[in-house]
Amino acid sequence: MENNIGTKENPMALKTPPLTSDYTMHLDTKDGKPILVCTVGKTVLHYDYRCLADLHAMLTAYGDWMELGSADEQKPAKEGTVEAWARSETNPVGGWYGLKKGLRGRFAMYVPPLMEALGMVELTHDAKGNKVKAK
Repeated sequence: MENNIGTKENPMALKTPPLTSDYTMHLDTKDGKPILVCTVGKTVLHYDYRCLADLHAMLTAYGDWMELGSADEQKPAKEGTVEAWARSETNPVGGWYGLKKGLRGRFAMYVPPLMEALGMVELTHDAKGNKVKAK
């Protein structure tokens, strides 16, 4: 799976769920741990690499479509959404999958399209209110 995500020199090009914005994702390491590096314009976000397997396992157990509910770190995430799960103290890492304070949100905007490209999930591409389901 790692090789499909890309490198700093050759990152994977992706689009947000509504297909309105471009961004890139690649695999790197920080403090000896694998991380996903998401670059949106000049903004660089980091997510714990294990989020891919953890989110897939959660969606598989959920067994249905789940709303993405993407929100900035400073805004509350709607309950029952992927974004709320990615911040929850009850998820496998016990909190945020985002690793850069101040830029830990928007998990549900950037991680599910990567998972779709990797063949792990199905994703809707509406103007808003997009949903994801495990494959």
